[in-house]
Amino acid sequence: MASGAELTPTSYMTHHLTNMTSSVGEGAFWTLHVDTLVMSLLLGILSFGFLWSVVRGATSGVPGKRQAFVELAVEFIDDQVKSTFHGDRHAFVAPAALTVFVWVLMMNAMDLLPIDIMALIYELLGLHNWRSVPTTDINATFALALSVWLLMIFFNIKVKGFGGWIHELVCTPFGKNPLLWPVNLLFNLVEYVSKPLSHSLRLYGNIYAGEIIFLLIGMWAATGLAGTVFGTILGAGWAIFHILIITLQAFIFMMLTVVYLSMAHESH
Repeated sequence: MASGAELTPTSYMTHHLTNMTSSVGEGAFWTLHVDTLVMSLLLGILSFGFLWSVVRGATSGVPGKRQAFVELAVEFIDDQVKSTFHGDRHAFVAPAALTVFVWVLMMNAMDLLPIDIMALIYELLGLHNWRSVPTTDINATFALALSVWLLMIFFNIKVKGFGGWIHELVCTPFGKNPLLWPVNLLFNLVEYVSKPLSHSLRLYGNIYAGEIIFLLIGMWAATGLAGTVFGTILGAGWAIFHILIITLQAFIFMMLTVVYLSMAHESH
């Protein structure tokens, strides 16, 4: 919290849930969440820089611990893609799945950092509102989901042709009768709209809820010695459980990405 401000539950929650923003354009048409953009970019550089360094130093002999860890992660994701996508997965889908999983996992994992300690560090750096977890920002999760959605449309057109894609929109799933075209189109439009919404909101909702619980535990810890003791115990317990949540949500986001791209390669 800013120095001199009275600490209340409302001010505590508001402070930790407020993004650092920057308005762009006349009349503030765009408002950029600077912390989300910077943290996302930084985590992407760190995580994929680490993978790149491991791959550059990989040997054909007995692997070291870092190489073995990366190989296990790559093989695990490749096996998941192989069970869902039956084309040339190594051309794009498997690398995309690896990228999505690692990046989302790293962004989710920022939720395990102690909120108040990180806020103090940011205050010392002059960052009064700075959120560490990009996936607690609906703008970030929707941007990721929208990117997957655009890729899905791209591969639909690439694999089936523009005419084939339009034919699929108006002729499936109920048939080619012209009387059914409006129904088919409406059905497919609802499906197309719901995919990025459900894809983004599932990730955002789970990680945001986890952050709220950390904040509630933090407020309890500020009530006194007993609150500090129980808050520390509960915080540690929730952090351990939250490891499962952040990993599972990254895995689900990755698998939905693979499923959507696989569906784009299939013809009805």
